[in-house]
Formats: sequence, structure tokens, C-alpha cells
Amino acid sequence: MQHRIALMRARDEAETSAAQLAAHGLIAVLAPATEIRLLASALPVGSFDALIVTSPRAIAALAVGDRARLAGLPLHAVGERAAGAARAAGLAPSGETAADSAALAARLAASFAPGARLLYLAGRERRPELEAALAAAGHRIVAVALYSAEARDAWSRAEAEGVAACDAALHYSHRSAALAVALAERAGIGGVFRAMLHVCLSQRVAEPLAAFGASRIACSDAPNEARLIAALEQAFGGAA
Repeated sequence: MQHRIALMRARDEAETSAAQLAAHGLIAVLAPATEIRLLASALPVGSFDALIVTSPRAIAALAVGDRARLAGLPLHAVGERAAGAARAAGLAPSGETAADSAALAARLAASFAPGARLLYLAGRERRPELEAALAAAGHRIVAVALYSAEARDAWSRAEAEGVAACDAALHYSHRSAALAVALAERAGIGGVFRAMLHVCLSQRVAEPLAAFGASRIACSDAPNEARLIAALEQAFGGAA
């Protein structure tokens, strides 16, 4: 039996995740909770000591001229996808890729003397911890929002029916999980969604689902997609 897995992340990321699921014999059903919109944001003037990227979308949104301007800066990335996008754009990741924002903040705090000026290429909707940690370490972080992950008002009928027919759902962020709950309720499939198996990237990601009353929740033991899929397979009782 091939399990059907609902993906609520934005379409560009969901298509990449669908390929990963297919490699494990799983069928992905896409029902994005957000839509990505590029923002017309100009980069600030002046010099910087380093560049920070936590999503490949920020790299994709950079104009060619801006990529050339930033090419000489040491780049610090969270996640292999962001680092790979940076390399493809002619930027040079410095050191090992950080597993998450907390690890990156700790590395930057230890690598730069207080007062370093850091350029953060980001999304408009983002968690504040990275910037707060760097500011607490005495660094000057300048964030530029290059894209927005805008909440969708509703799923199409086909999307809602597809989610309702799934055996499980994968969740990658606290916000998208909360939006998925709201979309499921709005589509009239709240009961089915509540009873479904939900596998989350972390305990924090699982919070909106627990508050919703979902009773079948599993969490990855590390914040990466490989471990998330491993947790999914374990919840199914072994490899699919």
C-alpha cells in the first residue's frame, strides 16, 4: 500500500519534498497554506562583515547586480538548500552549514567581535530569535525582506478532497501548521484532519496541532527533512 502524504508548505518547497517522498515510495498531495510573493526591496548601502541566509528563496529573489555586489562577503547559511542556492548564485558559504538558526547565531557570536555589521537576506514572515541573539551579542544586524509567504484564504475543492484522502501530513513550521488547521476547518474537513497522523519537524511545530486536538502526532528527532521522513516511516511501522 502506498501512503498518501499531505504537504502544506509553499509550492516551491512542496515540490522538492514531494520528490523526496516519492523516493521512499510515498505519494505527496500538495495543498499549500501559503503563496510566495517577491518583494521589491533594495539592499542597504554601506559595507558589511558577513551575509546571512536562512532560505533559498532569498537567494532566488536577489537581482543579478546584487549577487555580484555581495559575492565577496563571507556567507553564513542555515540548511543545505540555502547553501546550495548561494553557491549556484556565485556566493561563497563560509564554513559548515548551520543546522538551524540557533546554531548559526552561536557561531556568528563566537566568530565576530561585537559591533560587526551583518546583512540578513530574509522573508517578511520570520521568527525573531536569530536577530535577537545577534543583537544581544552586540552585533548590528540589518535585515532585508526579499519575499513574503502570504497566507491563503482557502484551499480549492480538489486540494481539500486530496488532503481528506491522505493517511498523514508533514509539517515544517509552526506558522504553516497553524494555517493548515484553519484551512482544514474552513474547508469542512476539520474532523478528518484532526484524526490524521501528523508528523512535525519539531515539538514547537506540533503546538498548533496539539491545540487543535490532533491525537496522532509524531516529531522528528532532528530539524531536517531526512529525519522528518524517517519519523513518518517509523510512525507507519517501518519503511513504506
